[in-house]
Amino acid sequence: MEKFTVLKGIVAPLDARNVDTDQIVPKQFLKRIQRTGYEDVLFYDWRYLDDGKTPNPKFEMNSERYQGATILLTRDNFGCGSSREHAPWALKDYGFRCILAISFADIFYNNCFNNGILPITLSADIIEQLFGEVRAKENYMLEIDLVNQSITKENGEKIHFDIHSFLKERLINGWDQIGLTLRYEELITNFEKQHPLKL
Repeated sequence: MEKFTVLKGIVAPLDARNVDTDQIVPKQFLKRIQRTGYEDVLFYDWRYLDDGKTPNPKFEMNSERYQGATILLTRDNFGCGSSREHAPWALKDYGFRCILAISFADIFYNNCFNNGILPITLSADIIEQLFGEVRAKENYMLEIDLVNQSITKENGEKIHFDIHSFLKERLINGWDQIGLTLRYEELITNFEKQHPLKL
């Protein structure tokens, strides 16, 4: 998994509450067996018109000014609904490495850390302020510093965020579930030598 230390990128707004995993990736796209290639179906029902191909001009994120964004700004209870891991897959494939929200659904929140995405919770006041700033300036950027747990605005103002130390360590080192297991490879190997499989 790709390590996360410092990210500087364009912020894209998704002004919606209670965005569930079926809105992030609709159910008809869950038949794929790969973990990649979901960028085109992210927010599918909102991004496209009824033909499924033409970008919806009313969907704010489709604006040219937000293309190439790596930071998603949204509201509360993001990622609610089912526990499907396709949601963070699609967000990552699209290019998002960080999500700023008032709150996240628990399972989605943890799935983000399994896929190299940093979810950050901020107060409603700060989120509201950021929405105003993102819309007021084209190509609005933020710098996310995970090591120092800070968000730096273009004017130099810093915002502190909290994160569990273990989850922080996982992202900084790029440890997904397999990576965490491999930290104990020597112990596992020694155990298997002492306890051979008996058929």
